[in-house]
Amino acid sequence: MIKHIPYQQLGKADHGWLKANHHFSFAHYYNPKRMGFGTLRVINDDWVAAGTGFPPHPHKNMEIISFIRSGAITHQDSVGNKGITPAGEVQVMSAGTGIVHSEYNLSKEPLTLYQIWIEPNQHNVKPRWDSKRLSQKANSDSLPLLVSGFKEDKDKALFIHQEARIFGGKLAKGTQFEHEITHQAYILASSGSVDIIDGNNLITLAKGDGAEVTRQQQIVIEAHSDAELIIIDAPVH
Repeated sequence: MIKHIPYQQLGKADHGWLKANHHFSFAHYYNPKRMGFGTLRVINDDWVAAGTGFPPHPHKNMEIISFIRSGAITHQDSVGNKGITPAGEVQVMSAGTGIVHSEYNLSKEPLTLYQIWIEPNQHNVKPRWDSKRLSQKANSDSLPLLVSGFKEDKDKALFIHQEARIFGGKLAKGTQFEHEITHQAYILASSGSVDIIDGNNLITLAKGDGAEVTRQQQIVIEAHSDAELIIIDAPVH
């Protein structure tokens, strides 16, 4: 089963320096029908003005993943991690026992990113932060694995404390391939236009759209144009 979540129906917030589109209830946006998707709790499609950002603030017992779409983000936290994550990179942070961090756009250009929160399967772990550069080549037969909590993926992907996987990357126009789902999947169209096919069901995702895929072990993805796609495969509660 596929449920289409159009960009126009996302929760909206405009703070001037921050323009946010919420796939699920977050901060001042509350929708009792959109409280998360299994262990996937937050997806924010954020635009951050140059020279601004998120000042130091705390988190505890959450896996926080940032997919940088354009610009660059500067990270600093209370356990001594510092780093700049530019477009085309993913960063992960395990909040665990507690961490305070800031995320700033110190450039002269706007920053756009997906902020993704996944509930962990282990609480009170040691806080950690890491990042990874993605291939900028268009893929023609699959999406690369970016993030995983499975032991067999430890040498291929950034680690999180949950048996979830996040795939993502660029797709060349005309690409068509099958993608296997372990749990249930939330799909994000970062750019371009793609078809998601589940048996006899088909939906078309445009830039900014999302889709929930449930009770399905495999889908077919077809790119109508050059596109960028993210698939979050995370357990139910």
